[in-house]
Amino acid sequence: MRAGKAALCALIVLGGLFALFVCVCNTLVMGGAEPFILTEEQAKDLGADCVLVLGAKVYEDGSLSPVLGDRVTTGVKLYQLGAGKKLLLSGDHGQVEYDEVNAMKETALKLGVPEDDVFLDHAGFSTYESMVRLKEVFGGKSVVIVTQSYHLYRAVYLARRLGLEAYGVPSDLRRYYKQPYYELRELGARTKDVLYTLFWPAPRYLGDPIDLTGSGKATWD
Repeated sequence: MRAGKAALCALIVLGGLFALFVCVCNTLVMGGAEPFILTEEQAKDLGADCVLVLGAKVYEDGSLSPVLGDRVTTGVKLYQLGAGKKLLLSGDHGQVEYDEVNAMKETALKLGVPEDDVFLDHAGFSTYESMVRLKEVFGGKSVVIVTQSYHLYRAVYLARRLGLEAYGVPSDLRRYYKQPYYELRELGARTKDVLYTLFWPAPRYLGDPIDLTGSGKATWD
């Protein structure tokens, strides 16, 4: 009986410590990013190296999910407002049959972005990898990041921890299906990425440097 009570008390203490750690990590991320989250009006004419749009789900027919469609629409608008010199679309293209970046590209082109200004990052498999690749592969030094608010804090925090001059603009154009789930999942994702910034694990892929001042068509396939 006593052993059972001791084990239960230990589990409660460990659970409490874990919850406290998650709270501290989330406070660190959100507090660190908050001053650098801007409105579209504040971000216009910033002239960053690029506007970075982070990937999300693409349907089997190649159409963008509402979450991703709103990111691309907002990113293109910011590019057109002068927030960034180029448009970098970063997402998952790890399989032939699943391709976020080319679906994003087609939407951006339809919205009027010149071909030479649309860059694709085919190995943006996670927020962390997108940020590391922006710095290490694309040579970015300044960036305006576009994603939904619940995700934006973590993206800006990671970019800032990498030494980038990073700002974020939210792309919340509606209330999304499964949004409560996304917001809950983000609690764990922020915690994980705080740990990543302690050890800086290498992304799955880096590759040759890509010059953001050149033509984005060199990144298409």
